[in-house]
Amino acid sequence: MTTTTLYALHEHIRRVMALNYQHPLWITAEIAQIGRSRGHFYLELVEKGAGGDLVAQGQAVLWAMDYRRIQATLGNHADEVLREGLQVRLQVRVDFHERYGLKLQIADLDPAHTFGQLELERRQTVQILQQAGLLDQNRSLSLPQVMQRVAVVTSGDAAGFQDFREHLEQNNFGYRFHCQLFATAVQGKNAIVGVREALAKVTTKQADFDCIVILRGGGARLDLSAFDDRELCKSVALMPLPVLVGIGHETDETVLDLVAHTSLKTPTAVADFLLQHHLLFENDLFRCAEQLRVLSGFRLKLSALELERGESDLLWGCRERIKSAARQLDGYEAQIPLIAQQRLSKQEQFLTQAELLCAALHPDKVLRRGYSLTSHNGKLVTCPDELQRGDLLETRLSDGIVHSTVV
Repeated sequence: MTTTTLYALHEHIRRVMALNYQHPLWITAEIAQIGRSRGHFYLELVEKGAGGDLVAQGQAVLWAMDYRRIQATLGNHADEVLREGLQVRLQVRVDFHERYGLKLQIADLDPAHTFGQLELERRQTVQILQQAGLLDQNRSLSLPQVMQRVAVVTSGDAAGFQDFREHLEQNNFGYRFHCQLFATAVQGKNAIVGVREALAKVTTKQADFDCIVILRGGGARLDLSAFDDRELCKSVALMPLPVLVGIGHETDETVLDLVAHTSLKTPTAVADFLLQHHLLFENDLFRCAEQLRVLSGFRLKLSALELERGESDLLWGCRERIKSAARQLDGYEAQIPLIAQQRLSKQEQFLTQAELLCAALHPDKVLRRGYSLTSHNGKLVTCPDELQRGDLLETRLSDGIVHSTVV
């Protein structure tokens, strides 16, 4: 059995690789880890399968001299691409050293590939959120008429947050705001988890706030990639409070801008939006006060006219009632003599009839018809049982009186 040394094996591998990889070639991979020392970049590259499992891993280096050359060509895009978690397309020279092993030396970068991958993922995220009906979920919430209690999600030492707070505190309208900071990283690999955790904390205190503001200052284009994260955007879409976004970009639009209630360019623009919202509310109050003043004046004038009309109606009504009463009195005055005459005639007829009746029933007329009236002690006798033997009776006849004794 033939035996060789490790060095000889590595030297053989180096020559084989040198013969087969004489020219640089382009590869795609994900940057799992990146470090920098004395101007050199040391990258840990990985490739993941469909299920997210690691299928390949390797090391790459970007020497300072090559970095300066690439930066002179690509400008800031070079720094934007060299970030952990991004898919990159690299032109590499395959180098194998007997002592240090395999290392890929980066000769060039293709930012368009990285941006293209991010844009593809962004479009997929937008499509999924749209199918789930989440793009307009937060936007469907009504903004409170006054938004003074603001939950701010951003980095505590971010310049954008300072500008936002100073803009609110030093406003010329005298409006007061209560801003509570929920500090978190808003860029880098910890931004997604940090922002989601901050939003979860806000949710537990949602009754204490009127709205949520997510802020970030200016930065590179790829710094915005965290705000294209699907789960982060879902969290924002499902927040129970309106979410205002000002993440410091002028042209690029993130998925977060699409799911938020209101998207603005900068933190200062968010502060201006809050001030304008309050100003509109104050103007509404002034307009309502003016409308109330005008309507009150109109109602007062209308009421005054109604009172005048009522007074006039009452005056004319009283006059008419007096005239009507006077006419009735005149009528009564003319009718009273007639009525009195009629009443007197009726009473005279009644008296005449009564007199005739009394005359017809007078005792003298009865006596002249042959009847008599017997009395005892001045009391008419109508029953024999009322008398006793020896009682003196007086009997009145038509022509005289007869006295008798009961025997």
